[in-house]
Amino acid sequence: MTTMDQTEPVHLTTVDIDGRRFNVTLAVEFDGVEHVGHLWFADEEWDDDGVRDHGSIPGVTPGDVLAHARQFGGTELELRYQRAQADKRRFHGLRRVTDEVLSNIRYLNKVATSMRAGLLDVDEAAAEIDETEQRLHEMIGRLRSFAGVPA
Repeated sequence: MTTMDQTEPVHLTTVDIDGRRFNVTLAVEFDGVEHVGHLWFADEEWDDDGVRDHGSIPGVTPGDVLAHARQFGGTELELRYQRAQADKRRFHGLRRVTDEVLSNIRYLNKVATSMRAGLLDVDEAAAEIDETEQRLHEMIGRLRSFAGVPA
């Protein structure tokens, strides 16, 4: 069993919105049921991750999500950007680590539940649980460096 799968972000296009140019990328992760993509809008003049659209793009495979995202036209991308701006978070680093912690907690629960149901080998599942717990401790240790840092 593997941890939450996440693909490298893929550049989709560049769009002009309100006189500014944005690189639009797609980040896809597997949530245990399906692949889910999110668009990121990064202003070409800024050196940051940009702003994430909280709307999701589901698919059976990462390719399905990418194909769906590539169908968005300029108007839909602009609407998604406006939604992203309305939902914009100030503390991206802290949010990223928090999302990672939550994903690992969900994964830990899935492994433990599957082990208890007899779907996984006990020794392999126990090792996976130990690894996941160690990752969680490392992530918690990193929270302090992101707290209160806007970006």
